[in-house]
Amino acid sequence: MEALAARLSQLDAHAEGAIRVVAFYDTLMRRRVDLPALARSSAGLAECVAGVRLHGTGRVVRASPDGTDASAPPGPASTTTPITLDEEEIGAVWLERAGPPHPLDDVLLDRLAIAVAAVVERYGPARTTMADPALVELAVSADCDEAGRARALRLLGFAADLPVRAVAVRSGVPLDRVAALLCPGRPAKAAPLADAGIVLVTATDSDTAADSASSQSELLPAGVRAGVGAAGDPVRSWREARTALRFTAERRPVVRYADLGALALLAEIPEDVARANHDVAAIARLARHPEDLETLDAFCATGSLRRAADRLHLHHSSVARRIEQITKTLGIELAHPAGLMRAGLALTAWRLLDS
Repeated sequence: MEALAARLSQLDAHAEGAIRVVAFYDTLMRRRVDLPALARSSAGLAECVAGVRLHGTGRVVRASPDGTDASAPPGPASTTTPITLDEEEIGAVWLERAGPPHPLDDVLLDRLAIAVAAVVERYGPARTTMADPALVELAVSADCDEAGRARALRLLGFAADLPVRAVAVRSGVPLDRVAALLCPGRPAKAAPLADAGIVLVTATDSDTAADSASSQSELLPAGVRAGVGAAGDPVRSWREARTALRFTAERRPVVRYADLGALALLAEIPEDVARANHDVAAIARLARHPEDLETLDAFCATGSLRRAADRLHLHHSSVARRIEQITKTLGIELAHPAGLMRAGLALTAWRLLDS
């Protein structure tokens, strides 16, 4: 901006025109137009072909003075200006003017470059799915400073003014396919990290990615599990997503951290303390008989012999006999609400150890 002001002060006879150019682009930026609209407006103002190129995506936009996309082969650039963002050159803008440059071409391109940088910062590059794991790790790392995190998110294509939500995924299915199922129609980036796959997705107040993920859970391939963090700080969201992932199960493949409530505290219990607990140790012994473990899970989830029987596709009398035997094995009275809650907590704590 200082360089632009210095240039304006030297224009003398062209100062009024330069100010009008500045005001023209200020209006476009207030209207939050996209790259094609910027190129078309610039071509109309310059009365020649205007072009924009982004290095990161290789995207090129060229427009003719009549407001259409330039179809003719690119001509030589009469004037070119780099696009910079965070002191990094991210692309270039140019004019394809026949003959010598006009006096205001440099001013026009300076403002066009500033406007393009603002669009890139706001909306990011074109939507893709798989991302550079190093950039994703920077975005969710507690050791990264805020400036570095903002730059990583921008390079990943996330708008600066929208919150980001993290989803932790375990899957034998390619992550880009999982991301498309969990977050249909949303800007999302997926990458494998050390402890789990991650999907970063743009969230809005009216239609959150968490709601989208939950509604899409029935469409997920078998074996896919996903934990969903809250929108906002990517570091906290990733921590929450990994915790929620530990609470997933075959019958509950998608878990939102926000839905866990006080149950999330179980994830904070040290492993040796959990293993030494009498109830958790009893669940571990019960796990040697998968049908008993499945029956207990269904009964804890429904609180009813008949509903558990429906879930297991068994007669309720068969489930009643199993529950009676499980009660003796655990030493917990499952017919009482307190006993049922105790068994459910022990079952969840045991699963967290297994996760």
